[in-house]
Amino acid sequence: MTNLPKLRLASYNIQKCVGLDLRRQPQRILQVLDRLGADIVVLQEADKRLPPRPAALPHFMLDEAGWKIVDLGGAGSLGWHGNAVIWRGDRIQVRCAAHHDLPGLEPRGAVRVEFDTHIGPLRVMGMHLGLFSAWRRQQIVHLRQDERALEQMPTVWAGDFNEWSRQPVLDHLAPGMRFLPPVPSFPAAQPLGALDRIALGGGLEALAHGVHGERPAHIASDHLPVWADLRLSG
Repeated sequence: MTNLPKLRLASYNIQKCVGLDLRRQPQRILQVLDRLGADIVVLQEADKRLPPRPAALPHFMLDEAGWKIVDLGGAGSLGWHGNAVIWRGDRIQVRCAAHHDLPGLEPRGAVRVEFDTHIGPLRVMGMHLGLFSAWRRQQIVHLRQDERALEQMPTVWAGDFNEWSRQPVLDHLAPGMRFLPPVPSFPAAQPLGALDRIALGGGLEALAHGVHGERPAHIASDHLPVWADLRLSG
């Protein structure tokens, strides 16, 4: 088991590339992404707020840095409802991508990408859930219902869950998903809330996980990225 390959997945709310100094500097986000050392990154708030919601982190900058962008159908946008997925490396290929509407008063959504990777097939669900607990709960239940219609595959959820509680609230709503122990990621300058989470379905295990606080992450966004080193289990 110790020789099995691993894959690093990260989740990062980049706040439209506006840092705590209120300056929009995509290059700082790219520095953080580079130092994360991740193979796949799920992003939130990756597009600007107003229609046509152009990418806050420009496509050409990601291309130049060696990142590939999953096409989620948003013309000019990096993702869908601000959720985007990027990856790099020759050992990863996209099988398919889609998105999910989520219930709630706020416009929220989730994205789904199925990969062939060096650790095997992997489904990645990226999401940015609502601010109100009742809607968050409905959104998680909705996603689990959507997943029941899909082919079984090792699955990871990652994103900004907007959940301040350290209690296993989310776990109870998503049977079959195991949320990794929460790590404080918000606000970036002095993290208190574990809003950014990663959860694993059957067939996956985390060798390690944590939060990336190395400079300039402390100022590049109001969130710090979280990461997990994954491999197939059993």
